[in-house]
Amino acid sequence: MHSAKLTMSKILPIFFLACGLQSAVYAQENSPYSRYGLGDLVPNSNVTSRGMGGITAGFNDFSGINFTNPASYANLKSTIFDIGMEIDRKTLKSTNPPASFTATNSVMTYLQLGFPIKMTKANKKGIFWGMNLGLKPLTRINYKISALSRVDNVDSVGTIYEGNGGLNQAYLGTALRIKKLSLGVNAGYMFGNKNFSTLLTFLNDSVQYAQSNSENKTNFGGLFINGGMQFEQRIKGKNKSESILRFGAYGSVKQTMSATKDASAETVVFDAAGNKFRVDSVFENNIKGEVIYPATLGAGVTYQTRNWLFGLDYEKTNWQDFRYFNEDNNVQNTWKIRFGTEYLPLKDNTPFKKYFSFVRYRFGFHYGPDYIKLNESRPEYGFSFGAGFPLKLRKGYYETQTSLLNTAIEIGSRGDKNSNLRETTFRICFGLSLSDLWFGRAKYQ
Repeated sequence: MHSAKLTMSKILPIFFLACGLQSAVYAQENSPYSRYGLGDLVPNSNVTSRGMGGITAGFNDFSGINFTNPASYANLKSTIFDIGMEIDRKTLKSTNPPASFTATNSVMTYLQLGFPIKMTKANKKGIFWGMNLGLKPLTRINYKISALSRVDNVDSVGTIYEGNGGLNQAYLGTALRIKKLSLGVNAGYMFGNKNFSTLLTFLNDSVQYAQSNSENKTNFGGLFINGGMQFEQRIKGKNKSESILRFGAYGSVKQTMSATKDASAETVVFDAAGNKFRVDSVFENNIKGEVIYPATLGAGVTYQTRNWLFGLDYEKTNWQDFRYFNEDNNVQNTWKIRFGTEYLPLKDNTPFKKYFSFVRYRFGFHYGPDYIKLNESRPEYGFSFGAGFPLKLRKGYYETQTSLLNTAIEIGSRGDKNSNLRETTFRICFGLSLSDLWFGRAKYQ
């Protein structure tokens, strides 16, 4: 008899290699909005969900890992190594003065390892248990902005604003399903840094001024916890067909992270080769403080048949509770509405040679206000489409085949035609969900 046996000696080296890749990939984007709050928010869902507008509350799928709602872990059927990457192109347009800037960026968006806990007797009673280990970014900070101005009765001034950093999560999650109800939780460590500097130069043709440079470097971290639930109702239809109505909710409490900041102000000069030399400086190191990350609550519903899935989510985040050393950093409370759908053309007795009948096609959109507020609130919206491609077709596809290449294309905008500074994004996402074909070992008994 042929069966699959989990071999941790295969899984762990791949996971730790991916952890190294996660730390080795850095953003090359230049987004001035990332100067505020904790930076640009990274979409908080896997590639499968992102192809459907980001729906997650009531969504679970045996072929992937929905880390946004940890209750979904209870539906894992096999060990899955899931990794996501993206390439995005951002264009920033200003109407006053008319200008445009474009930057391209590539980054790893998550990596995780999920697996079911086998309990033969409990499984027969409708009780299932799953776990997940993961690492993902929450925000990214990366910008370099230059500005020209004039100080009355003094001189013209050139200023360069530069920053980098972001917030990440390393987590362990678990979920338990008892018949129709699933409950799950993620817990772990949230950590990151925020580094920014301001270089000021007086521009004069006859007098050479020293330049002023101020820097702040902050590191922060702390424990976090979030949770979720899902409840499903199976509906019998005609000709023995069955559909699933699934309700879900997820949320996190306000998290407080300990922070340490080093601040400096210095006078510098540059030589002809561009090397910087310090003339004078003032330092204040090891300043203690806190970074408060806000609470989030989301809820939604999905309706799934053999060939179709429809989902609707609503999410709210209390960004007005955010604090960075007691500063709110120009943020506001936000809400998001998301809608998505998936279509699988597969019919009874579809031959394997019709590969595209086994592909899952997805579409979705989202809408809500941007969490950064500068002078006025701006809308943040977008739509997406994608597909899930099985890596191999074989007998028993529904029961055992969970290795997929998931793709998604997202087109979004921060601001509208009335916004002076509008940022549009074109993003291509790839996700590899590798399961039994990769982590199984043939065994005959």
